[in-house]
Amino acid sequence: MNNLKGIFITFEGGEGTGKSTQSKLLHEYLINKNIDTILTREPGGCIESEEIRNILIKGNLDKWDPITESLLHNAARREHILKIIKPALLENKIVICDRFVDSTMAYQGIGLGVNSNFLDILSNEITEGITPNITFIFDMDIKTSLKRASIRDNKCQNRYEKFNEEFHKKVRNYFQSLTKIDKRYILIDASKNIEEIRSKIIKSLNDIII
Repeated sequence: MNNLKGIFITFEGGEGTGKSTQSKLLHEYLINKNIDTILTREPGGCIESEEIRNILIKGNLDKWDPITESLLHNAARREHILKIIKPALLENKIVICDRFVDSTMAYQGIGLGVNSNFLDILSNEITEGITPNITFIFDMDIKTSLKRASIRDNKCQNRYEKFNEEFHKKVRNYFQSLTKIDKRYILIDASKNIEEIRSKIIKSLNDIII
């Protein structure tokens, strides 16, 4: 990770799986332990990236060509890394990020069919080798997760929730596959209650943080 001193934690998964809630709970827990921690998200995280987020998540499903969409996500990520993530890691902070590169590979790569080699090359340039120390993959039945997403406040809804069930199945299968190829990925049964999930996350971090 380019000799960065901090710890980088990412939360990944499909729509409505509760990862955003759990990332906030972990942030609160670490702050209460007096551990210097920041909570951020993608796309977004800084003013410039939030502007790109607004044009990405609003509008029709076919608003963007998939490659254009991938480039926009990576443009937002580049600003996010330079302005938020990298400086925090250099200051030995813990960074909790709601989505990162794995979401781009899942949504634009597997879901929308953008060439994975192209995305890998792009990502390597954009991230400067910054890779999460640990990634929690939130997994849940597609119908249940999409139902959850649909009943959230309208301000939280985005165009990705509108993609068909087949798209979301591809995304889910990709996320599940990651847990079988790298130990940094930890599968979370998102159907469990909030406290059970919170406890598993904290327990998983004991060895490297707490």
